[in-house]
Amino acid sequence: MIKTSSGTSRPRRPSAETRAVFDLLLAIVSTAHKLRAVGQRNGSVTAWGGGLWGLLHSLETGGPQTVPQLARARPVARQHIQKLADEMAAEGLVAFVENPAHKRSRLLEVTPQGEAVYLEITNELMALCGDFSAGQDLHDLELSISIINDLKDNLSALLDDENI
Repeated sequence: MIKTSSGTSRPRRPSAETRAVFDLLLAIVSTAHKLRAVGQRNGSVTAWGGGLWGLLHSLETGGPQTVPQLARARPVARQHIQKLADEMAAEGLVAFVENPAHKRSRLLEVTPQGEAVYLEITNELMALCGDFSAGQDLHDLELSISIINDLKDNLSALLDDENI
């Protein structure tokens, strides 16, 4: 059973703000599903749902990391990231390298071929975003980013509290 903050199972009428956050989260999930479908068409998401571009992005922005570190950051199962990493290594997009901090858990890093694929997909995504940005107000977009990041941080804190 899922724990709730109210401690009761009796439904109560949500405030307008509560309903708006709920609707925003539903919109984000729906958008993510559609983005995944677009990604499967353009190759940035594997047929089984692995985020090729997302993993490359994590490594490009965060540097070499272990599979468990990558899985915790998403958060997804380590096996999911391992499968994706193994596939990408077989294609020459990433490589496993020695980890000076840990003998058994190797680091995953982007190869030059992986960097080229990352840049190609990023450029495609930027072009798509360029199409969608027509008529959008920059202030509204920046406010949306701030709100979504706040919600993400609250969810991260909830996950961190549960892992104590």
